[in-house]
Amino acid sequence: MNLWFDKRMRTTISLDDTLGRAARRRAREQGLSLSALVAQALKAFLTERKQETASRPFRLVTVRGGGPLPGVDLDRTSALIVADDEAAHGVDGAAERLTQWRSSTRARS
Repeated sequence: MNLWFDKRMRTTISLDDTLGRAARRRAREQGLSLSALVAQALKAFLTERKQETASRPFRLVTVRGGGPLPGVDLDRTSALIVADDEAAHGVDGAAERLTQWRSSTRARS
């Protein structure tokens, strides 16, 4: 016995009246059911978004457009956080080290 199973997911969506009427009209114009039109549109949207996301490289945006300040290692931001915490909580020499670090990064810019 060969049984055919429908592999489509049934779901309910809510559309505002204007969008629903426009979708039904477009489906009729194209000779499609509303479900087929929605599936087609959703597939196109998801494919477009996947390509858009995959093709856009990451670009760091900074205030002056020149990247991070010299001496600022974006992979070691925790060092600045630790220095800030030490300075805030009175660890010996921490305030001086933080001031030196900040002035050295400003001097390089």
